Amino acid sequence: MNRRRLTLLTAPLLALVLASCSGTTQGDDDGGGGPDDGASADPNAEFETGLTYAMLPKSVNNPYFEASSAGAEAAVNTLGGEFEYTGPSDASASSQVSYIDTLSQQATDVLLLSANDPNALCSSLEQARAGGTVVVTFDSDVDPGCRDLFVSQVDSAEVGLSLLEMTAEQIDATGEIAILSATANASNQNAWIEAMEAELASNPSYADMELVDVVYGDDEDEKSFSETQGLLQAHPDLKAIISPTTVGIAAAARYLSGSESKGAVALTGLGTPNQMREFVQDGTVTEFALWDPTALGELAAYTGAAAASGIITGAEGEVFTAGGLGEYTVGADGVVTLGPPTRFNAENIDDFDF
Repeated sequence: MNRRRLTLLTAPLLALVLASCSGTTQGDDDGGGGPDDGASADPNAEFETGLTYAMLPKSVNNPYFEASSAGAEAAVNTLGGEFEYTGPSDASASSQVSYIDTLSQQATDVLLLSANDPNALCSSLEQARAGGTVVVTFDSDVDPGCRDLFVSQVDSAEVGLSLLEMTAEQIDATGEIAILSATANASNQNAWIEAMEAELASNPSYADMELVDVVYGDDEDEKSFSETQGLLQAHPDLKAIISPTTVGIAAAARYLSGSESKGAVALTGLGTPNQMREFVQDGTVTEFALWDPTALGELAAYTGAAAASGIITGAEGEVFTAGGLGEYTVGADGVVTLGPPTRFNAENIDDFDF
């Protein structure tokens, strides 16, 4: 049901309507725990037109999220909705709270959120959901009880294993490595780091690799640049830096490209082809990876539309079609997964434009 229509009703009638809408994706009165177990999906329902969508990234002025926004906006236009892209310039949870509250007050039907913290946003999100907003996280999740669905780039373990594998290939699986992450509370970053740590501890193929440091650039270019410099100063024997953040890997590449460590310290992680092309071409970076952030934004928008239209509730096993992306199935805990990452190197990077 379009929340903007609900706001036009009188308070008594609104209460009756909300009470009768047990088939939506919103949580129960006690705050819920993700998908509403009492909801009923209608896979044959049509996507509702006229819905309002807002995308709230970790921070704006970030090429990764700008690409996600382009994909989401294209999907919303196809769906006949209204789209807004808004957010803070700094990647902090406190900054996102005010935007969530404002969007909730504006009666936004679907909120597409990449969270800077898994728990700090929950109070605002619960208020938004109680008022009728469908909350779909993408890229970085919150506690499942605070949203309706999560659109994941790929399986978290798969990302961590891919990053570690690329690193090992570039340094012959020997030497000290470090991680330049985004914010310390980013759930996706921490899941990938945990997967890498577990693999380092358990896989004999990585017995000669040692993780010596994890630092945080807070998805800020200058801080990530400085943290790269700090890593090289603190660890003169460092062989590789893994940066699972598009801001971090670009800043690290810029530092390495002009330093004596160029060619001696491998750099890999997650980045977009357009921002990393020059560093691949000049030999600073051999290989890195990413999924298509445009497709991620598009899938997030279709997922939100499906939930707001009653096509899905977020229950495991439900199926919906995301436009030209094809058919997707909701997994456990309301997770929808885009697909595996793509590796980019000198041989294929010019085949991509995002």
